[in-house]
Parts: sequence; structure tokens; C-alpha cells
Amino acid sequence: MKKLNLFLILTLVFAMFAVSGVALAEDYRFVIVPKVVHPWFDLVNEGAQAQADLLAEQTGDTFEIDYRAPSKGQVTLQNDILEQAAATRPDGIAVDLLDAAGNRVVLETIVEMGIPVVIFDSESPEGMNLTKVGNDFAQQAKIASERLVELLDEEGQVAIMQGVPTAPNHRIRYEAHKEVFAKYPNIELVAEGIDNDSIEQAQNQAASIISANPDLDGFVACDAAGPIGIGLAVQEAGKTDDITVVGLDNLNQLIELIKEGVVESSSSTKPQMQGAYSVITLWQQVLGQDTPQEIDTGIEVITQDNLEELGY
Repeated sequence: MKKLNLFLILTLVFAMFAVSGVALAEDYRFVIVPKVVHPWFDLVNEGAQAQADLLAEQTGDTFEIDYRAPSKGQVTLQNDILEQAAATRPDGIAVDLLDAAGNRVVLETIVEMGIPVVIFDSESPEGMNLTKVGNDFAQQAKIASERLVELLDEEGQVAIMQGVPTAPNHRIRYEAHKEVFAKYPNIELVAEGIDNDSIEQAQNQAASIISANPDLDGFVACDAAGPIGIGLAVQEAGKTDDITVVGLDNLNQLIELIKEGVVESSSSTKPQMQGAYSVITLWQQVLGQDTPQEIDTGIEVITQDNLEELGY
């Protein structure tokens, strides 16, 4: 169904340009810049590559995906990569911002150069009006935290694992988690950790929180690395039956933890689709087409019961 929908979109675009008489270029190169080297972004790249192959198949043109990931989740490193990418004059850049304010000047320079820019898995800096591909981050977090509250019968001690505190999507999820927990008088938020989107850091932070809070009942996260690190720490502490973990996204390691019953469930942002629609949106902008302010890829709730149905 997803492939059919993409095919219909492409067919409409081709028909429009056939009528207008505008010739398509022969070669396109789009740069994908994630927050950091990370398995979640590998899935984004996978989706972008698959979409590039589909476009090439349908148009006969060449589509190259130039994937450039910072080695660490640092704004300065990401800005360096964005500047280096822009210097090569690509046909478009898709970026997941580490810090909307810290990335802004570089993004403005790239836009002034006439290079199309799309934001994925993040929020466009205020006033720049760049197309965003992703979903409602607050809704995603609320799905997870409301599920945790329900599983705990609205009573117990909980903790939140932040990702990168300056990252717009991580911050939005963090605030949404807190908003949900504040609604329930018998839910007590006892601890918070920061993992900087690192599984290792998430595991270390979670282990410390578990040790310091022996009565901890539940854990949620604000990033894809968080629930994996939390799950590993819970498993290591022998508290799989005592601490309920509701995660985010669909990394293979998280899926395994769900299969094993270490993590109860996850709300996924569909990273492959974010990569695919980032490529489509950049391509349309190169062709001079207006693109939506926001493309919502939707959220999947993944549990042991529907793993097979969802293709896991």
C-alpha cells in the first residue's frame, strides 16, 4: 500500500510536468545529515536509498543519496558537515537538527545558496518555514506514557530518560511525558537521565537510576537509544518483572527486547518512511514545486501481540 501511494504521487508529478513541458534533470544528489551515527538513522538512510531506487526506476534519471553522519551528537560537528555538504552544491539536504538555534545560521546560509532543505525527525527553526517530515512528537510520547500509566494502574514510581536535551524532538517528548505523569496524583516522577542518544550512556544512566530507586515501577524514554539502554539495565538488574518499560521506535535491538518481554511495547516513528519522504520532498522542490509545511508519517504502537502483523 505504501509503495502504491508513492507510485501514485510520482505519477501525478510526472503528468504535471509533461503538461507544462518542463524537462527533468538527469542527475540528482541529495545529502542526508542525521544527528549522529546511530542504528535509527541507518533505517532513515535505508528508506532514502529505497526511494531513490524507486525514483530512478520510474524516471530513468540518476538519484544519489549522500549520507553524512556526525561521529558525535554535537552541534558544531553537525554544522561542519552541513557546511561541507553545501560546498559540494548538492540538489538538496535533509537534516535532523541537534539544536534549532545552534543550526539556524548554517541553515540560513544554505537556503541563501539556493539549495533546498528539508527537516526530518525534528522541527524547523522558527520563521524559516522549512518542510518537516516526521510526526507529532508530543503525541508519540503521550502514547507511551499513557500506556505506562495504564499498565501501572495509575500508581507507582516512574523515570524518564532524555535523549539530547537541546534536540527539538527529544525536548518535546520529554515535556509531553512530564505533562502526562503530572495528571495522575499517584504517579511519582522520581528520576531523570540524559543519554545523548547513546545506548551505552542510556544503560549506564538507567542502571544508576534503578540502583538509587529500588521501588521504581516504570520507565519511558525520549529517543531511540533510551529504551534499549533501559531494557539492558533492567535485564542486568534482574528486574524484568518489576519495572515496566515502554519504549520508542523500532530498532532491531529494541524489537528483540520486546520479544523477550524486557520492554513491554514501543511507539515507532517509522524512520524508513521519513527517509523516503525526505527524498521525495527534496526532489519536488528541485523541480520548483511547493511542498507541504509538514508531512506526518504516523506512529505505530509495537507490542508482542502485533510483531508478526507489523512485519517484525
